[in-house]
Amino acid sequence: MAAESLLFEVGVLFAAVALVGAVATRFGQSVIPFYILAGMALNPHVLGASPLPIVGGWHVQETTFVTVGAELGIVFLLFFLGLEFNLERLVESKDRIGRAGTIDLLVNFGVGFVLGYAIFRSFLPAFLFAGIVYISSSAIITKSLIDRGWIANDEAGPILGTLVYEDLFIAVYLSVASALVLGGGDVGEAARSVGVSLGFILLLLALVVYGSDPFERLLATDSSEFFLLRAIGATVFVAGAALAVGVSEAVAAFFVGMTFSATSHVDRLEHRLEPIRDVFAAVFFFWIGLVTDPSLFAGVAALVALAVVVTAPAKFYSGYLGGRVYDLSVRRSTRVGLGMVTRGEFSLIIAAVAIVEGSRLAGPVADTIYAFAVGYVLCMSVLGTMLMQYSAPFERLLVDRLGEPAAGE
Repeated sequence: MAAESLLFEVGVLFAAVALVGAVATRFGQSVIPFYILAGMALNPHVLGASPLPIVGGWHVQETTFVTVGAELGIVFLLFFLGLEFNLERLVESKDRIGRAGTIDLLVNFGVGFVLGYAIFRSFLPAFLFAGIVYISSSAIITKSLIDRGWIANDEAGPILGTLVYEDLFIAVYLSVASALVLGGGDVGEAARSVGVSLGFILLLLALVVYGSDPFERLLATDSSEFFLLRAIGATVFVAGAALAVGVSEAVAAFFVGMTFSATSHVDRLEHRLEPIRDVFAAVFFFWIGLVTDPSLFAGVAALVALAVVVTAPAKFYSGYLGGRVYDLSVRRSTRVGLGMVTRGEFSLIIAAVAIVEGSRLAGPVADTIYAFAVGYVLCMSVLGTMLMQYSAPFERLLVDRLGEPAAGE
């Protein structure tokens, strides 16, 4: 692609998200669904497929810039999650994180596997299906917590703790899933992949425990330019290294954020990196829409509808129980349940595993899983953000039905 054409497409991307962001703000709506819908409108399958020559030229390709920009959006969103969730807080809440996360895993992975097996009648497709419907979107939920002002509230604790549990689980799950899909179920290959993932996660934990002093010295500069370059360099380098060995870049960025949270530079990091986070977060949400081909929905619409009807209440229920594990009130536990509904980036990554070259899955099954994941993520990302924005009626309903204990208020 010519450089001038690429630059024009990037300009269209940023102009589009700026426009729809202004519209969303004007009407008091979350920007996330608008960014996703903008990406969908400008993808090659919608405007790009228009027979009109002028209109058909106003689409955006999934270029390297967009793909890497989306990755950076995930990295910076999870980096900020780590800044909020320091090691002391993690250790202090480890028992409650374990209990809430296990409830979330058993309920949602279990429901997903049963539903997947009922549909595909085979272990491997059901295993992938379960992962897709189990994992919440750390990136979208973190952005929504910030936008809604919930990040400093009591309900943020169980939401963030459960996201940490999910992200650690999915790092191992992806290794197993990839080995099963590509390795013919080879136990040795799966064990090797899991071992590498666990080893890198242990290195990240060591970074959190012992890395605060080196990171403190790393950021000890009066230059805003050098401060930003060092913070971004450390974060993206570790996230990229993680991805290179098969560990989620989101998990790595979270641990880097936790390491920085133990330094004296937290406020400066938040102030300097917040605009960068928001820019690349917009690219990430736009990318979700960009890779969404609406034509795929026709064949899986019933499957998507069934999954939404079954898994949204399951996720709400497990999230509500997670809030109660933290001794929160009915109202705040309801917020936890609603906050966990969103699915996003990890579901798409799992779906991509199904269609990689050399996959053991039959072509139609792999295509169905991928098409389902795209439609499911679109529906659940919009539904989840809307539920968080309009949580008040659900809070009142549950409080009226179950009462409002004093705990957690």
